Amino acid sequence: MMLNRSPDKAGTHRGNDTLQTLDEPLDRIGDWGPTATAAGLFQLVPVRVERDLRLLTPWMNDPAVAAFWELSGPPAVTENHLRAQLDGDGRSVPCIGVLDGTPMSYWEIYRADLDPLARHYPARPRDCGLHLLLGTVGDRGRGLGSILLRAVADLVLDETPASARVLAEPDLRNIPSVTAFLNAGFRFSAEVDLPTKRAALMVRDRSLRHLM
Repeated sequence: MMLNRSPDKAGTHRGNDTLQTLDEPLDRIGDWGPTATAAGLFQLVPVRVERDLRLLTPWMNDPAVAAFWELSGPPAVTENHLRAQLDGDGRSVPCIGVLDGTPMSYWEIYRADLDPLARHYPARPRDCGLHLLLGTVGDRGRGLGSILLRAVADLVLDETPASARVLAEPDLRNIPSVTAFLNAGFRFSAEVDLPTKRAALMVRDRSLRHLM
């Protein structure tokens, strides 16, 4: 399973006219620690280019991933995408997902209210967003994505108390991804027209997290 990036290139995040203050950057994800899931012990580890580029480049060149992430090509393509976030102001944090000690997924945790996405839906202050791809074919299509999406969304809510909800915007054509979000306790909120796709706006609400 793989999810799409934001409507603009990651790392070029800009707030809309009413949501411009970066008062809670996501710069402490490395301190969140591991969380227990039905699939094993999972942890988000912030990306280090010199360590992780060799891992991420083949994932981005997987045709199933490239169709949605559009980052296929030589290592420099992935490196530029990562550095745009790492050299930014903490609005988006690229991470490796480590399951029982094995790096197996790539995540971007970002401030959705300060992202170009905020121009396309009724954003609320401190909305958080996420993107995910599972690195290997063997990890896809068996429910693992839903388990990890639920775990990470709940981590975000636990570790960012001012955030009332977590959002994502998978391509409507990516039925496995939309289904994974639904199975992870997200609700379908709306269809939104973004610059590069028509997306399903998926929301996991703090107030409903124990019911879904």
